[in-house]
Amino acid sequence: MSKEKHEKKLGQFFSTALSGNDILSSSLYVSGIAAIFAGIYAPIVLLIVGAVLFFYKNVYREVVEALPVNGGAYNVLLNGAAKPLAALAGVMTILSYVATAVISSKTAVEYLLKFIEKFTEGADYSGIIIPFIIIILLGFAILVISGVKDSAKVASAIFIFHIVTLASFVVIGLGFILTNTQVFNLNLLDTAPIIANNGGIIPTLVLAFSASLLGVSGFESSANFVEEQEKGVFKKTLRNMLIGVVIFNPLIATVVLNILPLQSIVAAKDFLLAEAAFQLGGIVLLGWIAIDAFMVLCGAVLTSYVGVSGLINRMSLDDCLPTFLSKENKQGSHPRIIILFFVLCTSILLVTKGDLLSLAGVYTISFLGVMTLFALGNLILRRTRSELKRPYKAPLFFVIAAFLSTAIGLIGNSIIDIRNDLYFLLYFIPAITFVFAIIYRKDLLRITLPLFRKNRTIYNWVSDRYFHAIRKQYLVFVHHTPHLYNILEYIHRNENGTNILIITCKDKEHGDDSKKIKNILPCLKEAGVFPHLNIEYTYIDKEFCPKVVDEVAKSYRVEKNKIFIGALHHHNSFDYDELGGVRIVF
Repeated sequence: MSKEKHEKKLGQFFSTALSGNDILSSSLYVSGIAAIFAGIYAPIVLLIVGAVLFFYKNVYREVVEALPVNGGAYNVLLNGAAKPLAALAGVMTILSYVATAVISSKTAVEYLLKFIEKFTEGADYSGIIIPFIIIILLGFAILVISGVKDSAKVASAIFIFHIVTLASFVVIGLGFILTNTQVFNLNLLDTAPIIANNGGIIPTLVLAFSASLLGVSGFESSANFVEEQEKGVFKKTLRNMLIGVVIFNPLIATVVLNILPLQSIVAAKDFLLAEAAFQLGGIVLLGWIAIDAFMVLCGAVLTSYVGVSGLINRMSLDDCLPTFLSKENKQGSHPRIIILFFVLCTSILLVTKGDLLSLAGVYTISFLGVMTLFALGNLILRRTRSELKRPYKAPLFFVIAAFLSTAIGLIGNSIIDIRNDLYFLLYFIPAITFVFAIIYRKDLLRITLPLFRKNRTIYNWVSDRYFHAIRKQYLVFVHHTPHLYNILEYIHRNENGTNILIITCKDKEHGDDSKKIKNILPCLKEAGVFPHLNIEYTYIDKEFCPKVVDEVAKSYRVEKNKIFIGALHHHNSFDYDELGGVRIVF
């Protein structure tokens, strides 16, 4: 890792602000979703969602402290399993970012227009909502392309204002409901038909729980910039986000249920807190809530652009997406990625016509898929990288409970509305097909290239420019234990390159493996194992360490994500993040 990355690190407050803005922006709409599905039981449902977040706090802490590099579920599965499964998580994360940007910008517009409508009674702004959203999405695309990225200081100012706003709303609301219980009693009566229609209290709570898991969206954001955080800060951001969600979401739902009847909650689902604020404190409190909502939700849009840019860039460097996308401009941003993301956001906005529940369905399925895959990645990592150096290990029960909770949420959201699955699949299937075509392009070219033999011009152009270029990719394995077959099998299954350099280092614990490697390589060639691989070998008379990785990357002109190693052990004096993003493959 570069020296610059070590110099500028974010402390607990700034890191919490960046991730807290994302997860607590859901407080502006998740209470309405919970109330629509559960009536007066919404606060209980949101407390259960908080329990799920507690489980995931432990799951994330174990994995990210062991592999503290950006990438979230994609990075975990890339290091713990295989590239196709990691790509699956990557695509779902991209769709989650798309839905985040669209939902956040739509909700920001709804809150702002709700405030403006109070001064222009009778005016109809429904026709400008979608164009306004597209303008916001385009504006942030231009800003990010111009080099404007998330600022910790700006984010912290928004975060403080948001916390003060939510706390003030809750305090004023709790003061109001001490002497006003009529609306709650009315909602109590209106909840009975909801339970009856769902077949009982348990099915009602399950469906409400599934829809309300939207309230933990953004929890993964801290894992996506862990490299920029000071050592030991990540676990504190998880704790702080958990506290915020458990405190605010159930209390906000309680206040709303005591102010607005369920029919009004359904009608105001896109700007729920604005409507409740108007009932509580008139135009002043409404304006306060509207300004806060617009700022924090626009901040979430910016976070989506920055996050997806880093993820797609990482996936392109790992040969999961075309390297064409990773081209940087002078400002250090990736304009092609940003333009692609803007097009995806605009298209899903137009397809769903801006319907919040449909967007929330796409978001929830993709987001819950990412969370579930992260828990699965934890379980896989325990099995495939059992000796990996871990500062913390979560109880197995927590990992299983987290996995089952979000898996149930996925099933529940499918039951709620099959269209949620259709909207999700409309984007997921083409995206994952394209990504798999990139990953397996060597095999696809091997199958399709013979079809062009009659046309030598096309055949030679494709063969020279793409097929042979792919085969010439250089991969490096820094080796310090005799598991040679494991690494070659991994490369055979996951990589397109055929030029392999195996490097062994001085190893006091296991001894010198160079003689073993020299004896094994001829045997592999004679046996015809991996005949398509061109394997070279060298020995470095130094113990394996971050400095060796730097020297190898520089000497052989190879990116560090193309350097593979075995799992670090507790006796290693350095941590994984010091190696600059190398891949752990056994």
